[in-house]
Amino acid sequence: MDTFDIGGELTVDRLGFGAMRITGKDIIGEPDDVEAARDVLHRAADLVDLIDTADSYGPGVSERLIGETLAPYDDLVVATKGGLLRNRDGEWLPNGDPDYLRNAVLCSLDRLRVDTIDLYQYHRPDPDVDFEESVTALAELKDDGVISHLGLSNVSVDQLETARDHVEIATVQNRYNVGYREEEAVLDACEEYGIGFIPWYPLAASELDDVEGLERVAESHNAPPQQIALAWLLERSPVMLPIPGTSSVEHLEENVAAADISLTDEEFARLN
Repeated sequence: MDTFDIGGELTVDRLGFGAMRITGKDIIGEPDDVEAARDVLHRAADLVDLIDTADSYGPGVSERLIGETLAPYDDLVVATKGGLLRNRDGEWLPNGDPDYLRNAVLCSLDRLRVDTIDLYQYHRPDPDVDFEESVTALAELKDDGVISHLGLSNVSVDQLETARDHVEIATVQNRYNVGYREEEAVLDACEEYGIGFIPWYPLAASELDDVEGLERVAESHNAPPQQIALAWLLERSPVMLPIPGTSSVEHLEENVAAADISLTDEEFARLN
C-alpha cells in the first residue's frame, strides 16, 4: 500500500479508517453493542495506521471509545475534528468561536487520552465567525504543542489559501467520491501544495448505482463495487487518503482490501 507523509512527517498508509459509525444510531449516543465497536477499533488498529474521528460523533462517544480502547497509540495516527456541534434533533451546527475551539481541543485531548493531538481539523467554517480568527486560535494551539498538525474540513480553495497565510495546513477533508467530484479544485490545490486530501463520504453510503461502468469494473475484478470505488480514489491522486467507516469488522476488512486492487488505465478512464 502506498504511503503519504502528513505534514511532511507522519507517514501513514493511504487507506485509513473513519470512526464515525462506532456510535449510536444517527451518530448520536452509545453504540448498541459497545464490545462490537471495540472489536472494530482493535481490528482497525491491526490493519491501518490512520484513524479519523470528531468530537461531534456521539457527540464525544467516538473519541472516548478510541481513547479507552486503543490508547496509548503505538504506530497509530489519530486525527480528530472540532468546530461542529450536534443537537438532540440531529442537526449539525458550526461553532468557530475561538474560545469554544480552545476548549474543544482540551476536551478532545482528555477523551483521546493524549497530551498532543496528531492531526486536528477545523470541522466546518462558521458563517457567523471570522474564518481567520478560528484558524488563528488553532494555529496558536499548534504553536503551544497541543496540536502537532492542523487540517481543515469543508473548505473552499480561497479558505485554504487564507488559512495557509497563517499556519501550515497538513490536510483538507472535503466530500469527494467516484460519483461526486465537485471538490476537484480543492483536490488540485492540495496536490499542488503537497497537502493530504481526506475524502469524506468516500463510498457515498454505498449509493453508487448511478456511477457508469462501476458494476462492470467490479465484475472484472470479482470485487464489490465499494472496493472499486476506494481503489479509484487511491488511483485518482497520490495525496488522497480515504477513510471509509463502518461498524462491522467484516466490512472493515473488505474496505482495506481495496488497497490491493490495481485498476487498469482503461478501467480508471471508464470510471472518469
